[in-house]
Amino acid sequence: MRHFLECHRLFVATPPAAALRSIRRAYFSTSASSLKLDGGVSLVQGASRGIGLEFVKQLLEKNDKGHVVATCRNPDGATGLLELKTKFTERLSILQLDLTVETTIEASAKSITERYGFLNLLINASGILSIPNVLQPETTLSKVEKSSLMLAYEINAVGPTLVIKHMWPLLKAGGGSGTERDVAVVASLSARVGSIGDNRLGGWHSYRSSKAALNQLTKTVSVEFGRKKDPVICILLHPGTVDTDLSRPFQRNVPEGKLFTKEFSVQKLLNIINNVKSHDNGKFFAWDGQEIPW
Repeated sequence: MRHFLECHRLFVATPPAAALRSIRRAYFSTSASSLKLDGGVSLVQGASRGIGLEFVKQLLEKNDKGHVVATCRNPDGATGLLELKTKFTERLSILQLDLTVETTIEASAKSITERYGFLNLLINASGILSIPNVLQPETTLSKVEKSSLMLAYEINAVGPTLVIKHMWPLLKAGGGSGTERDVAVVASLSARVGSIGDNRLGGWHSYRSSKAALNQLTKTVSVEFGRKKDPVICILLHPGTVDTDLSRPFQRNVPEGKLFTKEFSVQKLLNIINNVKSHDNGKFFAWDGQEIPW
């Protein structure tokens, strides 16, 4: 009753739009405090394997109070996540999310709202480079196909942006509560080959252009967050060349010492995430903390 009366006072004392924002903050604040989530709540999108799965693992292991929501297209087949669930039963939630089906993104946002009420961290870890008989990195313009361009764009750029869109209210509600940061963080995995300024070799048209699109979309979102003074910042991360299924067909030409383990790369990326400040909003970082040109 007291919560209802407080919301009523906010509504009658302020203009409707401002009142609704205040009510929303009050509601999420109450939800968060009642759960006492001292370690915060993180969402890893694309968490069934590779870098995404390693993010889930390290987030759970390095913060014994933190909660993690892991999403993937087929949770029943995500053996790595299911193994982690047996170890972190209370702190790990697994949700179904297909980047190509926006209703599943909406459903995940609704589930997180009902269970936690906020998010402090969103990691977009999904991405495609090649699919046998469907998508291969193009070595020349003559091999570029419309279907490959569109598929890469949908998975690598459109999907992650829609995830940010639907998780935005949760991120605003969370900010830095329960963490050592004063803002919520959106970290999307990009790639150095998505840099236009760094492109000296050409090729890989679908992958390069889709990551460049992700960079532009995320940068644009970061400008809006900053303009609205939302307690959310967006960054883009290049993990290096990591020994995963994504890179395995193309590791032959990787220089010695430049093929990273998942553990090493994610440790470096989490260090960046945990130390970003508001002035880093909209920046593109390599695994070693160096900024990458657009």
